[in-house]
Amino acid sequence: MNVNDFWSNALWSLTPTVLVGLIFWFVLRSILKADQRERDAYAREEVRERARRRKACEAVSEPKQEPQS
Repeated sequence: MNVNDFWSNALWSLTPTVLVGLIFWFVLRSILKADQRERDAYAREEVRERARRRKACEAVSEPKQEPQS
């Protein structure tokens, strides 16, 4: 067995592990990015909803002032 066979065998032995690792990394990265986007969207919706409720609450709690003559 010569040196070229050794390195060729080493490369072929590591290739499946590296490919599976890259696929795992890509899938996990995609999942985490999707989760972050979902959290950002939920936070934006939460801010909108809180502002809408605050505005509605202020409109109800403000007494109506009648014009004075």
